[in-house]
Amino acid sequence: MNLYTLLDSKPFSTTQQVRGLLGQGTLMTHRVEIKFSCCQFRILSTQLQWMYYILCATLLEKFSASLYSREMEYKLWCMFESVFCAQKAKAALNGADIYAGCCTLKIEYARPTRLNVIRNDNDSWDYTKPYLGRRDRGKGRQRQAILGEHPSSFRHDGYGSHGPLLPLPSRYRMGSRDTPELVAYPLPQASSSYMHGGNPSGSVVMVSGLHQLKMNCSRVFNLFCLYGNIEKVKFMKTIPGTALVEMGDEYAVERAVTHLNNVKLFGKRLNVCVSKQHSVVPSQIFELEDGTSSYKDFAMSKNNRFTSAGQASKNIIQPPSCVLHYYNVPLCVTEETFVKLCEDHEVLSFIKYKVFDPKPSAKTLSGLLEWECKTDAVEALTVLNHYQIRVPNGSNPYTLKLCFSTSSHL
Repeated sequence: MNLYTLLDSKPFSTTQQVRGLLGQGTLMTHRVEIKFSCCQFRILSTQLQWMYYILCATLLEKFSASLYSREMEYKLWCMFESVFCAQKAKAALNGADIYAGCCTLKIEYARPTRLNVIRNDNDSWDYTKPYLGRRDRGKGRQRQAILGEHPSSFRHDGYGSHGPLLPLPSRYRMGSRDTPELVAYPLPQASSSYMHGGNPSGSVVMVSGLHQLKMNCSRVFNLFCLYGNIEKVKFMKTIPGTALVEMGDEYAVERAVTHLNNVKLFGKRLNVCVSKQHSVVPSQIFELEDGTSSYKDFAMSKNNRFTSAGQASKNIIQPPSCVLHYYNVPLCVTEETFVKLCEDHEVLSFIKYKVFDPKPSAKTLSGLLEWECKTDAVEALTVLNHYQIRVPNGSNPYTLKLCFSTSSHL
């Protein structure tokens, strides 16, 4: 089975575009075939460089099986049906960009003879065993192909579904007369969150049970930003205590629903679910009880914590707990500073305090704060997260960052 047969045998919306990239007819010259004739590996190890956009295993349907390891950043293993297919794929795709100018494939042969895939999800997929926990492929974000139309989670610009025509690099033409000289590369338009733009399906969450006197757009952001980028927050005028939160993608929504639904906050229990709306529209704006606006756009906020792949990898997704991890506070901050901060904002104070020993060159402190119960910690985080700490004779304030800790107690 050659590579084209393998491509055609799998559901793939842009096979013709991949053919345009690889060329019609033979993909390898006689010289290249001799070079790989002694290689008996059918598993390719692929490193993704300049990865500005998130990819998942289901995006790469052309391989027999794939495994994406988050521990080894941006590394992908793909097993082909034959050594011949693996050789052709490596020769044709090594150095290719999944999207123009980024997500570059650096492909090497891997020594393992087989990949063991135990489930089909966003991290791994065995296309020879569709019964391994396979989800409904019709739901969620539309899955696209290498150099095909960009995912629906990215906004289109004036070029429509493709960017301007760019010359096809000579290394892809492989000497074939039938290979087109130009190929239409997709041109994803990055939003403020770089890798989480636009309005993908299921990227809006509806939150009800919010305290009308104590909750506003900024405090909703303080809590939900732990699970993904926040684009917009809008309180609904017709349903008091209910807000719509547009997040970076449906995965952020899934994390928020999983960890925040049924959480108690200011004496009320939150009901967090996926909204049917695809985006938050700034309409029917009114004034909340605290005098702030019922709508706020956070797309350009520096406090979003998933604005790049590197930044996102530093976030530890945790459910609410009674211990908060604090960081990015000035060296002069003490336990008394936090006690006064809680008193000034009318939230219950913590019962235990711990500061981590800073490095000699450190300019900020970090540590842990423990509250008596989970509800008290959630309320403190909602109110104090992103508080601006000003230092005497300092030019810029420090932004207090809070998140739930992996520690259950101090």
